[in-house]
Amino acid sequence: MKATSYSSSASSSGKGVRKWRVGGVNLLMLIYALVTLYPLFWLFMSAFKTNDEFFSRPFQLPADWQWDNFARAWEVSDMGLAMVNSVIVTVVALVVTLIVGALAAYVLSRFKFKLKLVVMGLFLLGMLIPIHSTLVPLFILMNKVHLLNTYWALILPYVAFELPIAIFIVQAYMNTFPKDIEEAAMIDGTGYWGIFRKIMLPLSLPALSTVAILAFLRYWNEFSFALVFISKPALKTLPLSLSMFSTGYMTDYKLTMAALAISVVPTIIVYLIFQKHIMQGMVAGAVKG
Repeated sequence: MKATSYSSSASSSGKGVRKWRVGGVNLLMLIYALVTLYPLFWLFMSAFKTNDEFFSRPFQLPADWQWDNFARAWEVSDMGLAMVNSVIVTVVALVVTLIVGALAAYVLSRFKFKLKLVVMGLFLLGMLIPIHSTLVPLFILMNKVHLLNTYWALILPYVAFELPIAIFIVQAYMNTFPKDIEEAAMIDGTGYWGIFRKIMLPLSLPALSTVAILAFLRYWNEFSFALVFISKPALKTLPLSLSMFSTGYMTDYKLTMAALAISVVPTIIVYLIFQKHIMQGMVAGAVKG
């Protein structure tokens, strides 16, 4: 009876410790979530203030909600045209990145050939190149091939610098697939293209979704390349339109915050769309990897 009583007491004590431990972890995660989300809340809150209120009450709710800030920000910076340009550049670059990255990852993951390690090393080396150190050489190159002030002046560098990380993520995910699936497909008469299109791509959807959201955020928010390679107002992207509210003498903070709030909405929508696949990719990578 004493042994049974001791065992029951130890079990309840262990459950109590686990419950407190889980509660502590949940509390820490809640605090982390609040700290992470507060800047976004502060951005939207500041978008409804006047310039005077932005400085006098930076961490308080607006006394008078300025809804017209959004309309003025949209009109002054011509955000409609800039958003269309950003969508074109981002979507085209994203599609090219996913297609080329998936194909390259498939070849590197499932085929053996000479200099394979050299090719993989070159792609990994591409992840170490500081992007902004290439601005001057790329500007000279774009000027010689007459690509300045075109969409391709942004799309090509975006894809080139995003491919190494895309190939690295997708290849590592494809390496976890058993080769029995491909062998069975080949017995049924399916070629390499059929295997890639019908088997590898669907199975790699979580990894491709992770690449898509990371690439989208980089393409959508990129400023340096757009500033150097684009000078035509008709081709300016969203980050360039946001810079119109700041001059060498003053910054219109109320319109800047309103424009930033508008520009961040698409990134939130895209993340919510791909959230399920991103979580699957992270969990699958952790379990299989």
